[in-house]
Amino acid sequence: MAFTNVWALSARELLRLLRAALLGAAAELAALALMATAAWLLLRAAERPPLAALTVAIVAVRTLALLRGGLRYAERLAGHEVVLRWLGSLRTRVYQALLPGTRYSGGDLVTRLVSDVDALQDAVLRWVLPAGVAGIVGTAAVAGTATASTQAAGTLAAGLLVAGVLLPWLVVRVTAGAARENAPNRAELAERAVELGTGHRELVAAGALEEHRQRATGVVHEITAGERTASAKTALLSAAGVLVQLGTTVAVGLLAHASVPWTAALTLSALTCFEVVLPLIGAARRVPEIRASAARVRAVLTEPAPPQGTRTASTGHFRLEKAGVRHPGRAPALRDVDLDLPPGKRVGILGPSGAGKTTLLRLLLGNQAPTEGRVTLDGHPIGEYADLSKLVSGAEADAHVFHTTVRENLLLAKPDATDDELREACATAGFDLGLDRDTGPDGEALSGGQRQRLILARAVLAAPQVLVLDEPVEGLDPVHGDAVLAQVLAKANGSVVLVTHRPEHLGGFDEVLTLEDGRLRPASAAGRRPGPP
Repeated sequence: MAFTNVWALSARELLRLLRAALLGAAAELAALALMATAAWLLLRAAERPPLAALTVAIVAVRTLALLRGGLRYAERLAGHEVVLRWLGSLRTRVYQALLPGTRYSGGDLVTRLVSDVDALQDAVLRWVLPAGVAGIVGTAAVAGTATASTQAAGTLAAGLLVAGVLLPWLVVRVTAGAARENAPNRAELAERAVELGTGHRELVAAGALEEHRQRATGVVHEITAGERTASAKTALLSAAGVLVQLGTTVAVGLLAHASVPWTAALTLSALTCFEVVLPLIGAARRVPEIRASAARVRAVLTEPAPPQGTRTASTGHFRLEKAGVRHPGRAPALRDVDLDLPPGKRVGILGPSGAGKTTLLRLLLGNQAPTEGRVTLDGHPIGEYADLSKLVSGAEADAHVFHTTVRENLLLAKPDATDDELREACATAGFDLGLDRDTGPDGEALSGGQRQRLILARAVLAAPQVLVLDEPVEGLDPVHGDAVLAQVLAKANGSVVLVTHRPEHLGGFDEVLTLEDGRLRPASAAGRRPGPP
């Protein structure tokens, strides 16, 4: 159960968290006592008492000033230590839950793995710990005030409850609606960002880059409008908190029936106490977002892991039957897709960027499970097969190039390949760099065309029964790209699924389909031209 608990903390981590809260409370109490003691000292000194009457206060001021800084540093150190340890453990658990397979799209995956986990970090550092510290400091301040006046103590308690409980609750109510409205927009923005980043070359080639940028900009404007409205309302509530602070401080000063020095000390203590409570109003804005993030992370952790496959493929006959993919809060990426792919068949898929072509290939590769319908291999769900990656692989649009040599990147496809086999695969893909050439992080040491051809060479070397190619020659010179693609297709012995937006690449294919709005249809003959021989 601990694995699926978002807030799972060991007994040692709980003790560390409690220690951080106590250190934070001690630092704030030292600041509060420093303010009260300094006020008492100034007004008492104005009465010109004997110096001995002020000695304790003078020493206390110096001691409290040192304690405030030291305790605050210790609290930051202790709080961040426990939170960063817990965050590393949580991120590992989320990654392990996502690793076997996921129902989430690329942008949503980034949101869950990065933004949502970081939001939970803020929940501890900016909400749980400060709220605990404020509770301890507020209780101590009320108790101290009660020694002089119960009426002043009651007024202070009421003011602290309004500023520390009621106003943050109202902020949560105000921002919850905006968060619900913006959640789909934020998910869409993450998806658009992934599309613009990983599919930049394809969007440029298809002439759709500006359209996707405008869509992303429109989403940003919608999010900004919602944030402005929420910010205006929370700003009013923050101003109300300052007014509560002012009114409570004045009331404490008037109700504290004590000497002038003690009245000044209690009044400034009340004023200082609110400095610990008021930040909770601003922090409350994050509560709806943190709740949503916690729910999404919990959904990842509690999602059953796909069963490990045990079957071995025989004929390699793929079939998609009414397959569909839906992401929460988004239009369906695929719907009612039927595709028959027997051994040796070559299928071409046309369609604009964002139509769902990459999602379709992810279904075939087993990287994504359909939310509707099913994907089968030899009549059985593909999740039941243990050796699926040996049967179907290829060149995906977002394929990764590791920071190592060309040789090591190629050997991922066939670990026992000889150098002659590596060079032959490179020649087929038109890749002419040396095997010992360093590729840099994510292939940054290579040009865009060289990176694309390296990925193609890796796909050729794998020689799967089903070769999947996602816009394999985008970014290359058209003439050279056509020649490379012709060589790769000539080398393929089994089935081929080629995604492209250029019909001339599909000459000689057994079936050409068009994917639009998530639906797969036969391509019109008029839109096809003979491909290269």
